[in-house]
Amino acid sequence: MAAYGNITADELKDRLDEVALFDVRGPAETDRGVIEGATLIPLHMVPMSIDRFRVDQDVVVYCHSGARSAQACQYLAGQGVERLFNLEGGVMLWAGSGLPLLAPDK
Repeated sequence: MAAYGNITADELKDRLDEVALFDVRGPAETDRGVIEGATLIPLHMVPMSIDRFRVDQDVVVYCHSGARSAQACQYLAGQGVERLFNLEGGVMLWAGSGLPLLAPDK
């Protein structure tokens, strides 16, 4: 069975320039801020965007708390996406750790 791992906010902070980062929250949530470098693909669009996750680097998916991104990771792993990680605690824990959020690119 395909699987994915978890990554902490501190681990991600140190690896931002070497991972493909995806935010699966909706527009109302991402308008409040995103992690630098994130590609915005709302959860309901993940199945139609599967090829965007097939990259030659680690893939990190996040949402508000980590629940929806875990669903996305489970789906993506089932589709054969490898090197897949869920951000533990989501953007809530990221921001709660004092790490920055940026305005999303429109």
